[in-house]
Amino acid sequence: MPIIEVCDLQKQYPLPDDKSQKFFAVNGVSLSIEQGDVFGILGPNGAGKTTTLEMIEGLNDIDGGEALIDGISVRTNPYRVKERIGVQLQANEYFDNVSLEELLSLFGALYHRTIDPMALLAKVQLENKARAKPSALSGGQKQRFSIACALVNEPKVLFLDEPTTGLDPQAKRNLWDLVQGLNESGMTIVLTTHNMEEAEELCDRIAIMDHGKIIAEGTPKALILEFAPEPPEAPLHGNLEDVFLSLTGHGLRE
Repeated sequence: MPIIEVCDLQKQYPLPDDKSQKFFAVNGVSLSIEQGDVFGILGPNGAGKTTTLEMIEGLNDIDGGEALIDGISVRTNPYRVKERIGVQLQANEYFDNVSLEELLSLFGALYHRTIDPMALLAKVQLENKARAKPSALSGGQKQRFSIACALVNEPKVLFLDEPTTGLDPQAKRNLWDLVQGLNESGMTIVLTTHNMEEAEELCDRIAIMDHGKIIAEGTPKALILEFAPEPPEAPLHGNLEDVFLSLTGHGLRE
């Protein structure tokens, strides 16, 4: 059963060189995401991934179309939607003089919840950092703490925007384990990523975006078999990076 349904989502912005004209950052995106899935949204920089997530999360106004989470309209009931989701952003800023344990208690109070900060920190393997300040954390620890903050309201859906960008291989693997563990507990997870290996490892289904539109959608295996036929010199088949090159004609970071 879909927990997220998106129909013809649209977002326009003024052109940088001519404010009287507009362009579509997101142009007619439709998605159906099943409860309990890990769903990935991939695309080059500027494809519209983050804008799409922000509209689904209720963090950006929807210019056209509709988004439903757990049957609730994001446009008409954004606060009810926020009660059901957790959002980990690309960048976070915290009060530097407050410990991780205190910050989690603060975030819980914002949702009118009494939480167990140590249980949340244990879930992201940071219980030994309970009294530390955010500035004392490594990059991987900061990412895991930002996920802990997104879990204070026990969300049905967790949104992750490029969660492993800039992390070393070990920190990246630790975060993958965390995402898989949360998903195994029944949580639906929607993520954007530039990492093809990450998408293959974590995602049940993937949508590929370019120029504000979805240009392909399916399981990683189905996309590889359809868009990256077996190269003559390869023993098996291509990978998701080959799918990207086949569909868009350029790399992720161009």
